[in-house]
Amino acid sequence: MGAGVWRQLLRLVLLFTAWELGSGQLHYSVPEESKPGTFVGRLAQDLGLEVAELASRLSRVVSKGGRAYFEVNLQSGVLFVNSRIDREELCGQSPLCAIDLEVIVDRPLRVFHVEVEIRDINDNAPVFPVSKENFFILESRLPDSRFPLEGASDADIGTNSLLTYTLSASEHFTVDMRTNDEKSKALVLVLKKPLDREEIPVHRLLLTATDGGKPELTGTVQLAITVLDVNDNAPVFNQSLYKVQLLENSPNRSLVIQLNATDSDEGINKDIRYSLRSVTPSIESSIFSIDSNSGEVRVNAKLDFENINFYEIQIEATDKNPYPLAGHCTIMVEVLDVNDNAPELAVTSLSLPVPEDAPPGTVVALISVSDRDSGDNGKVTCSIAPHGPFQLVSTFKNYHSLVLAEAVDRERVSEYHLVVTARDGGVPSLSATSSIWVPIADVNDNAPAFPQPVYTVSVKENNPAGARLFSVSAWDPDEKENAFVSYSVVEGSVREQPVSSYISVHSESGHIYALQPFDHEELHVLQFQVSARDAGSPSLCGNATVQLFILDENDNAPAVSPPPSVRGSSGPELVPLSAVAGHVVGKIRAVDADSGYNAWLRYEVQEPGSAGPFRVGLYSGEISTTRALEEADGPSQTLVILVKDHGEPARSATATVSVSLVESAQAVRWDSRPRGGSEGPLVDMNVSLIIAICSVSSLFVLVIVVYVGLRCQPGPEVTYGCGKPAVVCSSEVGSWSYSQRQSRNLCVGEGTAKNDLMVFSPNFPSSKVEGNWKQEQTLCEEQVSHPLEDS
Repeated sequence: MGAGVWRQLLRLVLLFTAWELGSGQLHYSVPEESKPGTFVGRLAQDLGLEVAELASRLSRVVSKGGRAYFEVNLQSGVLFVNSRIDREELCGQSPLCAIDLEVIVDRPLRVFHVEVEIRDINDNAPVFPVSKENFFILESRLPDSRFPLEGASDADIGTNSLLTYTLSASEHFTVDMRTNDEKSKALVLVLKKPLDREEIPVHRLLLTATDGGKPELTGTVQLAITVLDVNDNAPVFNQSLYKVQLLENSPNRSLVIQLNATDSDEGINKDIRYSLRSVTPSIESSIFSIDSNSGEVRVNAKLDFENINFYEIQIEATDKNPYPLAGHCTIMVEVLDVNDNAPELAVTSLSLPVPEDAPPGTVVALISVSDRDSGDNGKVTCSIAPHGPFQLVSTFKNYHSLVLAEAVDRERVSEYHLVVTARDGGVPSLSATSSIWVPIADVNDNAPAFPQPVYTVSVKENNPAGARLFSVSAWDPDEKENAFVSYSVVEGSVREQPVSSYISVHSESGHIYALQPFDHEELHVLQFQVSARDAGSPSLCGNATVQLFILDENDNAPAVSPPPSVRGSSGPELVPLSAVAGHVVGKIRAVDADSGYNAWLRYEVQEPGSAGPFRVGLYSGEISTTRALEEADGPSQTLVILVKDHGEPARSATATVSVSLVESAQAVRWDSRPRGGSEGPLVDMNVSLIIAICSVSSLFVLVIVVYVGLRCQPGPEVTYGCGKPAVVCSSEVGSWSYSQRQSRNLCVGEGTAKNDLMVFSPNFPSSKVEGNWKQEQTLCEEQVSHPLEDS
């Protein structure tokens, strides 16, 4: 093996050692063409990973370019060959060939970088560009004359591509390898002994190229050497080797070099014709052309530094003799890089969508960038826009991680559109962009909320069971199950009964239903809370208060209360004939369990034509004489008194009064037979006078309460119902407030002023002193009865 070959091997070894020492990553090597399943290395052990965790942590291997040359066994942690690897296809003539792998392990996410060197094997035999080559040599050529040969090429590298040449046995010719410079080696055919055309006109030899592999491979070419008669001067170039530099963006037909060869002969032996013998690499032989007359070499196709950056062109100059002589030179063309390749981006999404509660530092995606140019033209910087809550972090070489830099809120921004830009350092620079859509996943961080904290609802009493009263609705800004709201009643007690026995709430619609009829006389206001709860895990809830006001309806008829009896007799009482006009015979006492207008009572004689000399106070219920009594009025009189409320429709009750006219003052007896709508037990009540003046618009209430402590004389016998006295005031809408349990309460409404003077007088208690009864009666007539009747 020659000294040049050893120097080349030493250079490759030193370069490979420096490359290994400079790479701070896990390194393996494997021969090309290894069968699938070939062991590469104990990846899990070398990375410090537990083999048992490989499958659970979703371990995987990603190679640049996307082709899965290697795979990892998740049961053993061994890295093995997954598909055929052709080093020449992957790296061409590059002295170093390696595949960069990313080993990605989740939970937590970690990325390891592994470099697998692809070692060359001797799988390519030397190949000559042609199978037969013809030579024409004058017999006058002197020994040691040299004739260039086109050598073979070997796709392998290193010792596998180091070629040696042997020539079949010949006493006239041999082959020699001459080194022009460090990049070029010229194979020549050397004439050892003068030729004699008459003795041997044609020499047929076999040239064999043998590579340095183990086992070695060979290639052959046939040499047909025709011996010519004397044309003893061949064209000569002014130099045997030319060096040219061309930019890769040189336009088509650009001049490479102007060649000039001379011939010292005369005539046609001096005229020179140029031809292009070969271009190495041979696959690009048509990329250059030469003008046969002028010797101008021009670019014939597009140059590409990233594909081939060096060409060797063999040029031949021949004279025009029928048996021409030839001169030869070599042109070394170096292609210079220009920034004609934009960076390339590859985005691998890992953790999408991103939960809105993800902590800063969460890795969202991996980004790799590359640029086929060299030098500054191949240096790439990476950025994202807009910055927002994300940032790029450089991890290894041209690899970057897209990382969450700050907290995100799906209710504010549900998805981010990021543009990743890779820009090289060329002048002018080139760039590439890639869009990344980062959706934000919802978490249950918002409780349902009602639009108002308190709802006020009114419903009339005696509603049917199951009636829909009202609807509530809460809103949750989350999504899916986190925003699915269900409604329920917050349990409590009303009048020692659970709230859920009064009302119910539909869990999906929020409709509130009454479970039973309401009674205003028992319950004025029902207050409860409605809860809205989402379906998240854990679930969140919000509450709202509902105030349900029970409105009164006229569902109770007036009830007449009996006065106490002194004598206890059941017959009619007597009225003295001496009674004058205005003499009080007795008083009808009635109450209504309803409220407002529904409880405001009025009294009237049912058949006014049969009342004779008697009348009843419209609002006081007092029965008095309208004139002096006469014998013509008959010995007795029966009055039917109708008691009506002001409801719509009005309800009523009746009381029958029997009066007998006598010469002397005697007691009046009241008929105890029930009439009309009277009902309930008989009760005794104290006499009280309550005068209420309600001024609604100014919220002014004047209450005068006069209590008559004297006891009145018992009156005639009347049919009564149950009930208690009431205090009534007017409101703007004509409704009346009534309290069956607090007889001295006064209510005030709002709205336009409405002045009504009303008196509800309870039963008179029995009294044992008749004299005092007349004084009380006079007081009642002056302060109560007459003003009401006049009104």
